[in-house]
Amino acid sequence: MTTQPHEGGRRPIDLILAPGFVEGVGDLDRDELRRRRQLAEQEEVDLSYARRLLQGRLDLMRAQQARLAAGTVAGPRSDADLARELSDALTDDGPRADHGLGRHLNLDPSRVGEHRRAAEQAVADLGASDPSSLDEQAIAHGIEHLAMIERAVSDSRHRVQLVMDVLTAEVARRYRTGESRVEDVLVVE
Repeated sequence: MTTQPHEGGRRPIDLILAPGFVEGVGDLDRDELRRRRQLAEQEEVDLSYARRLLQGRLDLMRAQQARLAAGTVAGPRSDADLARELSDALTDDGPRADHGLGRHLNLDPSRVGEHRRAAEQAVADLGASDPSSLDEQAIAHGIEHLAMIERAVSDSRHRVQLVMDVLTAEVARRYRTGESRVEDVLVVE
Protein backbone atom coordinates (compact mmCIF):
# COMPACT_ATOMS: atom_id res chain seq x y z
CA MET A 1 0.00 0.00 0.00
CA THR A 2 1.84 3.04 -1.25
CA THR A 3 0.58 6.27 0.25
CA GLN A 4 3.87 8.11 0.29
CA PRO A 5 3.90 10.96 -2.23
CA HIS A 6 6.23 10.86 -5.21
CA GLU A 7 7.56 14.14 -6.53
CA GLY A 8 6.11 14.81 -9.95
CA GLY A 9 3.60 11.96 -9.53
CA ARG A 10 0.05 12.14 -10.83
CA ARG A 11 -1.86 10.42 -8.04
CA PRO A 12 -4.02 12.62 -5.83
CA ILE A 13 -1.62 12.22 -2.89
CA ASP A 14 1.30 13.29 -5.10
CA LEU A 15 -0.54 16.45 -6.12
CA ILE A 16 -1.91 17.31 -2.67
CA LEU A 17 1.39 16.90 -0.85
CA ALA A 18 3.47 18.60 -3.53
CA PRO A 19 5.18 21.72 -2.17
CA GLY A 20 3.23 24.12 -4.41
CA PHE A 21 -0.28 22.79 -3.76
CA VAL A 22 -1.08 25.35 -1.04
CA GLU A 23 1.39 28.07 -1.99
CA GLY A 24 -0.36 31.25 -3.02
CA VAL A 25 -3.70 29.85 -1.87
CA GLY A 26 -4.97 33.39 -1.32
CA ASP A 27 -4.48 34.14 -5.01
CA LEU A 28 -6.47 31.15 -6.29
CA ASP A 29 -9.86 31.80 -7.86
CA ARG A 30 -12.87 30.33 -6.08
CA ASP A 31 -13.26 27.38 -8.46
CA GLU A 32 -9.61 26.33 -8.20
CA LEU A 33 -9.68 26.66 -4.41
CA ARG A 34 -12.83 24.53 -4.31
CA ARG A 35 -11.30 21.93 -6.69
CA ARG A 36 -8.18 21.59 -4.55
CA ARG A 37 -10.17 21.36 -1.35
CA GLN A 38 -12.42 18.66 -2.81
CA LEU A 39 -9.41 16.70 -4.06
CA ALA A 40 -7.79 16.86 -0.62
CA GLU A 41 -11.05 15.93 1.11
CA GLN A 42 -11.51 12.90 -1.14
CA GLU A 43 -7.94 11.77 -0.49
CA GLU A 44 -8.47 12.10 3.25
CA VAL A 45 -11.58 9.91 2.97
CA ASP A 46 -9.70 7.34 0.91
CA LEU A 47 -6.77 7.24 3.33
CA SER A 48 -9.16 6.95 6.27
CA TYR A 49 -10.80 3.97 4.60
CA ALA A 50 -7.45 2.28 3.91
CA ARG A 51 -6.43 2.89 7.50
CA ARG A 52 -9.63 1.32 8.83
CA LEU A 53 -9.05 -1.76 6.67
CA LEU A 54 -5.56 -2.15 8.06
CA GLN A 55 -6.75 -1.59 11.62
CA GLY A 56 -9.36 -4.33 11.19
CA ARG A 57 -6.71 -6.78 10.03
CA LEU A 58 -4.48 -5.75 12.91
CA ASP A 59 -7.36 -6.36 15.32
CA LEU A 60 -7.79 -9.87 13.94
CA MET A 61 -4.10 -10.64 14.24
CA ARG A 62 -3.92 -9.24 17.79
CA ALA A 63 -6.94 -11.32 18.76
CA GLN A 64 -5.19 -14.43 17.42
CA GLN A 65 -2.02 -13.45 19.27
CA ALA A 66 -4.05 -13.18 22.50
CA ARG A 67 -5.63 -16.60 21.87
CA LEU A 68 -2.20 -18.12 21.32
CA ALA A 69 -0.84 -16.50 24.47
CA ALA A 70 -3.82 -17.77 26.46
CA GLY A 71 -3.54 -21.25 24.96
CA THR A 72 -7.15 -21.17 23.75
CA VAL A 73 -6.40 -22.11 20.13
CA ALA A 74 -7.57 -25.56 19.10
CA GLY A 75 -7.20 -26.63 15.48
CA PRO A 76 -8.81 -25.30 12.32
CA ARG A 77 -11.86 -23.07 12.65
CA SER A 78 -14.97 -22.92 10.52
CA ASP A 79 -16.11 -19.89 8.56
CA ALA A 80 -18.69 -19.27 11.29
CA ASP A 81 -15.91 -19.30 13.92
CA LEU A 82 -13.86 -16.83 11.87
CA ALA A 83 -16.88 -14.55 11.38
CA ARG A 84 -17.63 -14.62 15.12
CA GLU A 85 -13.98 -13.86 15.93
CA LEU A 86 -14.00 -11.00 13.44
CA SER A 87 -17.09 -9.58 15.09
CA ASP A 88 -15.52 -9.96 18.53
CA ALA A 89 -12.28 -8.31 17.43
CA LEU A 90 -14.07 -5.38 15.84
CA THR A 91 -16.42 -4.78 18.78
CA ASP A 92 -13.75 -4.80 21.45
CA ASP A 93 -15.00 -2.66 24.34
CA GLY A 94 -11.59 -1.33 25.31
CA PRO A 95 -10.22 1.95 23.98
CA ARG A 96 -7.94 1.66 20.97
CA ALA A 97 -4.52 3.20 21.28
CA ASP A 98 -4.45 3.87 17.53
CA HIS A 99 -7.77 5.69 17.30
CA GLY A 100 -7.77 9.46 16.95
CA LEU A 101 -10.63 11.85 17.37
CA GLY A 102 -11.38 11.74 13.68
CA ARG A 103 -13.11 14.27 11.48
CA HIS A 104 -16.56 14.43 10.01
CA LEU A 105 -16.22 13.18 6.44
CA ASN A 106 -19.00 13.87 3.94
CA LEU A 107 -17.75 11.69 1.11
CA ASP A 108 -17.57 7.98 0.42
CA PRO A 109 -14.24 6.37 -0.40
CA SER A 110 -13.60 6.66 -4.13
CA ARG A 111 -11.07 3.86 -4.48
CA VAL A 112 -12.60 1.14 -2.31
CA GLY A 113 -11.45 -1.75 -4.49
CA GLU A 114 -7.92 -0.38 -4.77
CA HIS A 115 -7.55 0.01 -1.01
CA ARG A 116 -9.16 -3.34 -0.28
CA ARG A 117 -6.80 -5.08 -2.71
CA ALA A 118 -3.79 -3.30 -1.20
CA ALA A 119 -4.79 -4.25 2.35
CA GLU A 120 -5.45 -7.83 1.28
CA GLN A 121 -2.07 -7.92 -0.48
CA ALA A 122 -0.36 -6.70 2.70
CA VAL A 123 -2.04 -9.50 4.61
CA ALA A 124 -1.38 -12.10 1.89
CA ASP A 125 2.29 -11.15 1.82
CA LEU A 126 2.40 -12.28 5.43
CA GLY A 127 0.39 -15.42 4.81
CA ALA A 128 -2.04 -13.91 7.29
CA SER A 129 -5.34 -14.11 5.46
CA ASP A 130 -6.12 -16.77 8.09
CA PRO A 131 -4.22 -15.77 11.25
CA SER A 132 -5.09 -19.14 12.82
CA SER A 133 -2.60 -20.77 10.43
CA LEU A 134 0.31 -18.75 11.83
CA ASP A 135 2.55 -19.44 14.79
CA GLU A 136 3.36 -16.86 17.48
CA GLN A 137 6.47 -15.59 15.70
CA ALA A 138 4.66 -15.15 12.37
CA ILE A 139 1.78 -13.37 14.12
CA ALA A 140 4.20 -10.99 15.87
CA HIS A 141 5.97 -10.30 12.57
CA GLY A 142 2.64 -9.77 10.81
CA ILE A 143 1.43 -7.34 13.47
CA GLU A 144 4.68 -5.40 13.24
CA HIS A 145 4.48 -5.26 9.44
CA LEU A 146 0.82 -4.21 9.29
CA ALA A 147 1.36 -1.65 12.06
CA MET A 148 4.21 -0.13 10.03
CA ILE A 149 1.94 0.16 6.98
CA GLU A 150 -0.87 1.61 9.10
CA ARG A 151 1.52 4.22 10.56
CA ALA A 152 2.60 5.24 7.04
CA VAL A 153 -1.04 5.60 5.95
CA SER A 154 -1.81 7.56 9.12
CA ASP A 155 1.15 9.86 8.51
CA SER A 156 0.01 10.55 4.95
CA ARG A 157 -3.54 11.13 6.17
CA HIS A 158 -2.31 13.60 8.78
CA ARG A 159 -0.31 15.49 6.15
CA VAL A 160 -3.39 15.66 3.89
CA GLN A 161 -5.40 16.96 6.86
CA LEU A 162 -2.88 19.77 7.31
CA VAL A 163 -3.39 20.73 3.66
CA MET A 164 -7.16 20.58 4.19
CA ASP A 165 -6.76 22.93 7.16
CA VAL A 166 -4.92 25.50 5.00
CA LEU A 167 -7.52 25.32 2.25
CA THR A 168 -10.44 25.44 4.70
CA ALA A 169 -8.90 28.42 6.49
CA GLU A 170 -8.70 30.26 3.16
CA VAL A 171 -12.35 29.50 2.38
CA ALA A 172 -13.33 30.74 5.86
CA ARG A 173 -11.21 33.88 5.44
CA ARG A 174 -12.96 34.70 2.18
CA TYR A 175 -16.39 34.40 3.78
CA ARG A 176 -15.30 36.38 6.82
CA THR A 177 -13.94 39.26 4.71
CA GLY A 178 -16.85 39.22 2.27
CA GLU A 179 -14.77 38.10 -0.74
CA SER A 180 -17.10 35.11 -1.00
CA ARG A 181 -20.77 34.97 -0.19
CA VAL A 182 -23.11 32.05 0.27
CA GLU A 183 -25.38 33.48 -2.41
CA ASP A 184 -22.54 33.26 -4.96
CA VAL A 185 -22.00 29.59 -4.24
CA LEU A 186 -25.71 28.75 -4.34
CA VAL A 187 -26.14 30.45 -7.74
CA VAL A 188 -23.15 28.67 -9.29
CA GLU A 189 -24.03 25.18 -8.11
